Amino acid sequence: MGSLSPEQSLNIDSVCIIGAGPSGLAAAKYLLAERAFSRVTIVEQRSSVGGIWNYVPLSSGVSVDATVPQTNPHAGQDQAIWQHSNASKVLGEQDQEAAAFLTPLYDRLETNIPRGLMGFSDLDWPPECQLFPKHEAVLEYIEHYAEDVRHLIRFSTQVLDVRLTKDRVWAVQMQNVSRKDCDDIEELTFDAVVVASGHFNVPYIPDVSGIRDWSEVYPGVISHSKFYRKPEDFADKKVIVVGNSASGVDIGAQVQGYCRWPLLVSSKSEAYLVDDISSSKLEKPPIAEYIIKNRSVRFEDGSIESGVDAVLYCTGYFYSFPFLDNLTPPIVTSGERVDNLYQHIFYRPQPSLAFPVLNQKIIPFPLAEAQAAVIARVFSGRLPLPGGDEMEAWEDGVKNEMGDGRNFHVLKFPADADYINAMHDWALSADRVGSRTSHNSTMNAEHKGGPRTIGKTAPYWGENEYWTRERFPAIKKAFQDCGEERHSKRTLADVGFSFEEWKNAKQEGVSGATT
Repeated sequence: MGSLSPEQSLNIDSVCIIGAGPSGLAAAKYLLAERAFSRVTIVEQRSSVGGIWNYVPLSSGVSVDATVPQTNPHAGQDQAIWQHSNASKVLGEQDQEAAAFLTPLYDRLETNIPRGLMGFSDLDWPPECQLFPKHEAVLEYIEHYAEDVRHLIRFSTQVLDVRLTKDRVWAVQMQNVSRKDCDDIEELTFDAVVVASGHFNVPYIPDVSGIRDWSEVYPGVISHSKFYRKPEDFADKKVIVVGNSASGVDIGAQVQGYCRWPLLVSSKSEAYLVDDISSSKLEKPPIAEYIIKNRSVRFEDGSIESGVDAVLYCTGYFYSFPFLDNLTPPIVTSGERVDNLYQHIFYRPQPSLAFPVLNQKIIPFPLAEAQAAVIARVFSGRLPLPGGDEMEAWEDGVKNEMGDGRNFHVLKFPADADYINAMHDWALSADRVGSRTSHNSTMNAEHKGGPRTIGKTAPYWGENEYWTRERFPAIKKAFQDCGEERHSKRTLADVGFSFEEWKNAKQEGVSGATT
């Protein structure tokens, strides 16, 4: 498979977007704004928008596949869970089954990002929404955001396979989601594909010594945060939570209120979110071995805990795109990152395949917009890509800096903020033929009645956004410390943070230092 020649533009007329979650919806909006495509189609396996923000309850009667260990990123297609829908009862009809696809959302999930930083650039949050929105509020927000692209979406349709044909177009095989699984497979061709299906489908549970036999003897004791729903399930149990990223910290705090103390928290690094020190919690190193006798676990420091009732892995997910398993060279090998990409977005051998929001430790909605702006301009032919050698050199540079594993797509602050602005500037370079203007001059030209840019302008972070982004772990902790009163907190000032006060104090300090 050949690559583009240096500074060659793509020639694209039709685009398929896989997934109607936040990144897929943002991609659709920016593509439409280019006014350059005859066909933009969004294919969504669910019956609604929102992607990962669709909550799926898990009752005792629902069977889920919690494979232990789970070390294979090629786990196959996402399987539907069939549940009874109450919607039909409103119409006085017989109760019907509806297909749901499991997401990691749990009952009491609230975002760990303040709403002002998290939202889309062209849609405000409802004023009554709390500072760190509940997952129900986020889904309503996304549904509102989707209103003007909903007509593009094919719901309840699962993508089975995506292949590049000899004519250099993408053949996309899709099928209606059906209980009988016997509907005809439909194949449509597109000039470009945006893979916005997310990367929270295949859980990672490491292959620790003894874990297979232990799980067979004690089935259901070892699980993953994808299957966690409520802390009451761990009442009076001896629990180990493995991992201390966002889900580990939040789930651990919830379980800690119900489990037998102390909650055991096993991790290999310090949490990047602010976490309380508590006598009801005991920090432990990584698990080294599972011992069947007395339902025991040995940690790397040699200590052993017996009578363990639950081990909950909050260890993240593999990158997995089963409909692209036949792609050569491959997108997924180890599953720790996505291979053969340029700028974390474009499939280097054939850049008409794009992957938004693969990055970790980022603010996803504004990042989705920033990348969508670039994707739209590249696909419309207004923004050329460098040649294959330069794109490969970029990937090699990231591997040298971040490694070839799980850190490859990590953009830890301020790298994430800098990346959003770099995408903004890159996209903006296409908005004036033969010139590169700043975001301010472009917006000022439009405000003064000057020529309007083609396309949609990506977000740009200023000092306020950088300030908030740097402090959001502390802001989240202040919010949580409010207890039940947190639900009435709407602004940063409500929890003791003010950018303006900080900026004034900073200016006064500089002024005082110079007088």
